[in-house]
Amino acid sequence: MELTAPQKENIQKIEHSNLFTPGFFSSKVSEVVGWARKNSIFQFPMVTACCGMEYMSVACSHYDIDRFGAGFPRFSPRQSDVLFVVGTISHKMAPVMKRIYEQMTEPKWVVAFGVCTCTGGFYDNYATVQGIDTIIPVDVYIPGCPPRPETVIDGLIKLQEKIEHSGFESRPGK
Repeated sequence: MELTAPQKENIQKIEHSNLFTPGFFSSKVSEVVGWARKNSIFQFPMVTACCGMEYMSVACSHYDIDRFGAGFPRFSPRQSDVLFVVGTISHKMAPVMKRIYEQMTEPKWVVAFGVCTCTGGFYDNYATVQGIDTIIPVDVYIPGCPPRPETVIDGLIKLQEKIEHSGFESRPGK
């Protein structure tokens, strides 16, 4: 059977399309994986201080972080991919936090929740860590004392964008 000129033209278009370029399938799989990860955030809440009250209010029906795929916390680091550090971290607590972070599987992300977690807040003393980014890498900072639920949702959306575009790579420097 002989192909007509339009059929030959269509075949040439298909052969020269992005479908057969190297990396096409891996880039599409990466997009699907990014979409799935962003909509199924398994969080490990490490709540140490008063910001825990605002953290809990975001999970209630009025703000409902479940619509972002983050409504069901995990209380095992091995089952979670996002570490929510909520509240003040003392130097005694820092090794525990670092160990929890190390027990999480790749890919993993960290959210610093509240000004005490981000910078030490008004606890400028010998016992308080002045920002958890001195111990573990932080992906999203949510400032405030305590942060408003709207700010938490904004931080969660920023984290989702970061997760979606991360692809298959693990954290830089690994």
